[in-house]
Amino acid sequence: MTGTSAENRQEALQFGDAVRIGLSQPQRMIPARFFYDRAGSELFERITALPEYYPTRTETALLASHGADVAALTGTGRPVVEFGSGSSAKTPLLLKPVQPSAYVPVDISGEFLAASAAALADAHPGLEVMPVVADFTAPFTLPELDKPLIGFFPGSTIGNFDQGAAVDLLRGFGSVLGQGAWLLIGLDRRKDPRVLERAYDDAAGVTAAFNLNLLARINRELEGDVPVDAFRHRARWNDALGRIEMHLEATNDVAFRAAGRSWTMQRGETIHTENSYKYSDGEARMLALASGWLPRAEWTDADGLFGLHLWSRADARMQP
Repeated sequence: MTGTSAENRQEALQFGDAVRIGLSQPQRMIPARFFYDRAGSELFERITALPEYYPTRTETALLASHGADVAALTGTGRPVVEFGSGSSAKTPLLLKPVQPSAYVPVDISGEFLAASAAALADAHPGLEVMPVVADFTAPFTLPELDKPLIGFFPGSTIGNFDQGAAVDLLRGFGSVLGQGAWLLIGLDRRKDPRVLERAYDDAAGVTAAFNLNLLARINRELEGDVPVDAFRHRARWNDALGRIEMHLEATNDVAFRAAGRSWTMQRGETIHTENSYKYSDGEARMLALASGWLPRAEWTDADGLFGLHLWSRADARMQP
């Protein structure tokens, strides 16, 4: 855990509450945002380079091909705010064409954020980089910035939220970004479930390690004694709900302590750790409109695997 002492205490309280509440549900669950401690963030960066994991390379190619198209619509010189910035690996592909006056990466993992922000600042010496350690799913305050702003939410992270929560989150982005704002967002598209299941259960086992790290984090930070080797990673497509689900399945009956309580699980019982919703074109448009954004442009790859969408608030002006 990183950041200031106050931030660490707050994060520990939130993590403990989430574990106690989530493990008490009939379908046990832990919110996916708690994947991203330092170890989890590093594992996710490894996932993005896996051959089975198409979203990162596909979105990267779209940004490289269409960054100038984004700038032509939004204009240049506007500050960019990236929600859940991680390593900021894709960010330069947007920064180059839009030429922002400032870049504000927002991420919950303070140490990882500090390192990536410093690297980006070194690579762009004329750019003001203003990292904000925050949970972007909750209200937070941006530094003083010239308006209007461009929000950046790549990686199809919105797919981790069910439809109601996704709408709430995107409405929140609109409030944070303010009048005249734009939002560039990546959305994974519906496709052959076999492609999706391979992407979330890779042959090298990196995604499994990423999922299991959540249990290791409980042991590290919440005085847990979860037998991590008694669980295995599961990824499955839920066609009715249009999402990939990740679970941690108990391979035998287990008993452990975590977050100040004792727990038991039976063999085959799971902890639901992540959803990743996939969107058709119509569903993407409805998501934008329901959350107060206007669809302005969409770019997809030749195979239709992934979509890069540019939305605006109703009061945003297109460049002439």
